[in-house]
Amino acid sequence: MASHRHRYLVAYDIRDSKRLRHVHRTVKGFGWAMQYSVFICDLDEVELFELKFLLYEIIDQRVDSIAVIDVGLPSERGRSCFEFIGTSPDLPRAGAIII
Repeated sequence: MASHRHRYLVAYDIRDSKRLRHVHRTVKGFGWAMQYSVFICDLDEVELFELKFLLYEIIDQRVDSIAVIDVGLPSERGRSCFEFIGTSPDLPRAGAIII
């Protein structure tokens, strides 16, 4: 049975510059940077687990915070659930962006 990809918004607040760079590089490997600390990632269940596991290993849970928000299937709500004030970046259409 094929696993469906969901679109996730990943945002973080990391208190240490070394951990911040490490988190940024890690999330960048799974998605598209919408803003410096906000990413859009189209992931299946295994990729989501891997991303969370890697981030868990990097951060200091006492002071750092990462939000992983499921915004649904990329083809259904992926683009329409975002509203921008000011400039609007071109959001990815759908599918994997893992490099």
